[in-house]
Amino acid sequence: MSDATTALPAAGTVTMFSTTWCGYCRRLKSQMDAAGVAYTEVNIEEHPGAAELVEKVNGGNQTVPTLVFPDGSAATNPSLAEVQKRLAV
Repeated sequence: MSDATTALPAAGTVTMFSTTWCGYCRRLKSQMDAAGVAYTEVNIEEHPGAAELVEKVNGGNQTVPTLVFPDGSAATNPSLAEVQKRLAV
C-alpha cells in the first residue's frame, strides 16, 4: 500500500477514500471545502491498496466515501456535522 493509504491523517484533517463517479463523495467534498475542513483524497481506483483498506473497514464492500480520522477510526458516508464533531472543529 502507498503512504496515502497507510498513514493516519494529521490532527484536524481526514483522509477521504473516494471514486471520481461517486455523487456522495462529490457532495461531502463540496461541503467540507465550504466549511474549511482539510482532507486528503485517495481515489480507490487509482491507488494500490486503497480499495482493500475500504473493504476492510466496510465488511468487504468498496463503499465510498470512507473517511479515516487522526485517531485511526473510520466512518462511511458521514454527514458534515459528524465529520466536524469527530474532528472537534
